[in-house]
Amino acid sequence: MTTPKTNPGNFFEDFRLGQEILHAVPRTVTEGDVALYIGLTGSRFALPSSDSFAQSIGFAGAPIDDLLAFHLIFGRTVADISLNAVANLGYAVGKFGVPLYPGDTIIAQSKVIGLKENSNHETGIVYVHSVGRNQAGEVVLDYVRWVMVRKRDRVAPAPEAHLPQLPPMLDVGEFEVPEDLDLTAYDAELAGSPFLWEDYEAGERIDHVDGMTLEESDHMTATRLYQNNAKVHFNQHTEGQGRFGRRLIYGGHIISLARALSFNGLANAFRIAAINGGRHVNPSFAGDTIYAWSEVIEKIALPGRADLGALRLRTIATKDLPCSSFPGSDATGKYPESVVLDLDYTVLMKRRG
Repeated sequence: MTTPKTNPGNFFEDFRLGQEILHAVPRTVTEGDVALYIGLTGSRFALPSSDSFAQSIGFAGAPIDDLLAFHLIFGRTVADISLNAVANLGYAVGKFGVPLYPGDTIIAQSKVIGLKENSNHETGIVYVHSVGRNQAGEVVLDYVRWVMVRKRDRVAPAPEAHLPQLPPMLDVGEFEVPEDLDLTAYDAELAGSPFLWEDYEAGERIDHVDGMTLEESDHMTATRLYQNNAKVHFNQHTEGQGRFGRRLIYGGHIISLARALSFNGLANAFRIAAINGGRHVNPSFAGDTIYAWSEVIEKIALPGRADLGALRLRTIATKDLPCSSFPGSDATGKYPESVVLDLDYTVLMKRRG
């Protein structure tokens, strides 16, 4: 009897609480990845764009964009966690660690921390805690995500339901601030905005104004770049027969576009410290135009740093709807179809002090 050599991916009933998975394949990051990421998102933040700017504030060179690091680590996990996903649903307690540089190699591992079968008995929610490390074993990213995964067999018994308790945000003491970070020579003019930490107020809302239309080639290139081979993004033959009749845009691509658009209004938010929580509340498709707005949830002073502060932000992304009216969830927590992302994250920003 011939042993099957192919990997069909895990279905919901294949997961077990406490299961640990070391993901293939390690990935060495290159300057080509950086250039392609800019080509896909148009991101303009100075730190990952310029060696000289990065070196002026204590980095060895321009680090990989935080979200490019996120996607490359996320991509390691897909074949084991979400190859048979219906949709990636959300994120929590994401902590960005040491900077990632071209030439570094990343490897990822995950642990299943929650499971819950859906009432239709056709899908279930899988919660995983994933960690990406560089070649020295240093943590680049540590985060939780949850994903809706198909069952192989509708009548197969489901594992006992367990939902993890997740904190609403990362504590300020857990933020990773590079040891050599020195903002004395930080050039706000080169960074693209005169507005620093002191210029923002809790409750302030910022319409990022610009929009970017999604193309099929964009999201297909992005998922290939990250080696994210989830069927819902790759395979029109199967997805054409599914609920939407077409491939879904990878939700992480929407996060990257929202972050790129946020440059207009938050240009000095030079590094992401944490993803506190996030939800993909509606699907996006090729042809949609993405807009974004942000609310400052909290201003955070960092202990022992007069030159550096943090902003906790809530960024909402919409499709085919400019954000001058700041669309979001209603009093019951329901979102209009035009809202596709609700992301709670914390950024580091230069202070005048």
